[in-house]
Amino acid sequence: MSSISDRVRSLIDQSGLSLHDFADQVDLDAEQLTECLSGTSPFSAVDLAVIADEFHVSMDWLLTGAEPPLAVAARTTTGKAAEALAAARDYVARRADLDRLGYPQPWRPVSPPPRSRNSYAAQGEALAKSALRVLERQGRSVTQGSLPDLIEVVFGADVAVAQLGSGFDGLAAMGQGAKLILLSTASNPARQRFTLAHELGHLFADDDQDVHLDRDIFDRAQKNDPSEQRANAFASVFLLPEQTLRAAVGAARLTREGFGTLCCDFMVSPETLAYRLLNLRVIDAGACDYYKRMTVREAAIVAGREEELDRRVAASEGKRLPGLLVRDTRAAYEAGKTTLRPYASLLGVGVDDLRDQLASERDNGGAV
Repeated sequence: MSSISDRVRSLIDQSGLSLHDFADQVDLDAEQLTECLSGTSPFSAVDLAVIADEFHVSMDWLLTGAEPPLAVAARTTTGKAAEALAAARDYVARRADLDRLGYPQPWRPVSPPPRSRNSYAAQGEALAKSALRVLERQGRSVTQGSLPDLIEVVFGADVAVAQLGSGFDGLAAMGQGAKLILLSTASNPARQRFTLAHELGHLFADDDQDVHLDRDIFDRAQKNDPSEQRANAFASVFLLPEQTLRAAVGAARLTREGFGTLCCDFMVSPETLAYRLLNLRVIDAGACDYYKRMTVREAAIVAGREEELDRRVAASEGKRLPGLLVRDTRAAYEAGKTTLRPYASLLGVGVDDLRDQLASERDNGGAV
C-alpha cells in the first residue's frame, strides 16, 4: 500500500525535476524534503497544500491515494464538458484542501419535501418556496443585487463563471464537501440567470451527488429527465415568486410593453415569464404563445431599457471566481495555515505581485 511519501515521489518522477528543483518549487529546502520522503519528518498540512496546488492534485489523493469521482470524470471526459469538469475539479479540490485546514464549505441547504408524495415539478416548486422563505426572513430578494452574491451569502454555495465555450450552460458539483455552481460566460444574461437558479435546484435536491452536467438546460430531451423537471420548476418559481409576480402584474397593465417591463424587472426571458404566468393562470395559452416568441432584446426595447440590458450582457460575459473560496483561501494564508502560492494561483497572479498588492493594502489600512 503506497504512502504519502510514495505519492510525492511519484509526482517528482512525473515532473522530471530533480529533488532540489522540486523542493524549490514547493517552498521546501532539499534537506527538509529528503527528511519528509524518508519518513524522518512528516509533511505538514501547509507542505501538502502547496504540493497539491503546484502539481494539480488533491490533498485527498496525497493523504489517501484515492482519486475523487469528479477528478476521474475530469480526466476521462472530452470536449466542452471536459473544460467545465476540469475547472470544477480544481475548485472542488481547493475546497477539500481548505476543509482539511479548518475552512469547510458554509453550505446552508433548505429542507426538501418528501419525494414520494409529490411530482418532480411539485418538489422543485416546494424547494423554491422554502428557499424564498429563507430570503424573506433575511429581508432579501432575488430581484435585488447580484444573484451569485446572494446565493453565496445566504446559502453558502460557491458560484463561478468561466469561458467554457458555446454549447455548455453550466454544472453543479457536490463532491468532497464542496457545493459549487459553475456557469459559462454568456451573451444572454437571462439564460445564464436561469441556469444559475437551475443548478441551485440541483444542489438543494442532492441530484447525482458528485456532479450534474447541463450542456443545454433547454434541450427537449432533458425535459423528460425527472431531475431536470425538478430543477426547471425550482428555477421558475425561485426567480418569479408568485406573490411578488402577481403584485407586479397588477401594478402594470399586461400589454406588450408591460410584459417587456416585467421581463426586465425580474431579469428573465420572455419564454420563462410567459410559461410562469400560464402556470399561475394569469394568461391563457394563446397569450403565452404570443409573448414567449419575444426575444430578450425585444423585451428590453419595448420596455425602453436597452441600455440596462447592455450592461447586464457585459456582466454575463465576464468571468467570476468563486467568492467563498477566494475568501477562505485568503483567510487560510493570513492564519499561517498555507503559503501565499495557493491564493495567488486561484487569483491567477504571480506570488510576488500578490505579495506586493497585499503589502500595499496593509499600508493603506486595508483599502486597495
